[in-house]
Amino acid sequence: MARIFITGSTQGLGRGAAESLIEGGHAVVLHARDRSRVEAVAGLADRAAGVVVGDLASREETLALAEQVNALGRMDAVIYNAGVYTESERSGTPEGHPRVLAVNLLAPYLLTALLERPDRLVYLTSGLHRGGDPSLRDVEWTARRWNPMQAYSDSKLYLTALAFGLARRWPGVRSNAVDPGWVPTRMGGPNAPGDLQTGHETQAWLAASDDPEAAVSGGYWFHRSRREPAAPVSDERFQEAVLAELARLTGVELP
Repeated sequence: MARIFITGSTQGLGRGAAESLIEGGHAVVLHARDRSRVEAVAGLADRAAGVVVGDLASREETLALAEQVNALGRMDAVIYNAGVYTESERSGTPEGHPRVLAVNLLAPYLLTALLERPDRLVYLTSGLHRGGDPSLRDVEWTARRWNPMQAYSDSKLYLTALAFGLARRWPGVRSNAVDPGWVPTRMGGPNAPGDLQTGHETQAWLAASDDPEAAVSGGYWFHRSRREPAAPVSDERFQEAVLAELARLTGVELP
């Protein structure tokens, strides 16, 4: 039995992964953005190993979330599932970051740095990371004109590089990135062509399976198959540049 923490696990892919892992006998810690979302999954929460609450758009709440998880004990795996898709305008967080950047990238980085180190890390990315800008210029969109799709793609490119950079820096940890495909969740919309079951299967498998094929690190996965990510992701210099930028933006260095 593994102890697994999943961000954004009250709906969509995160909830699907949580349900399948609980049914598989694992101890899953759920995450909800606020108390109302906890109430919405009462039946699932009753079967979980715990529920933690915090808005990942807020640095203060993300730091408190890390404390809540650490208080429950060390996790064997963490699935960073929570994310924000395109937003029509640059909506700022309490710290002034674009919400897309904060939720998709800064919060996973902060939690990775602050949680007691697990054996496995799984970061949900997107095929749209291929359209991300590797220049790292104006990542906070204070000088550029806001472009919703570009901001999302950028966040996922940097997140994928984070997963690969950690696989290299932390050889004792299996760190992987998963593209779940375009699936009919609240984020993906009702017309998405993908299958919801297939969409959450890979991250659950990487987080808990004893299958030798899952005992790897530094992979970019799509439906339990390894794929090649965008070229910058595998570039160690780009990985280090992303990690340095994340440390600058958050004020927190990786241990």
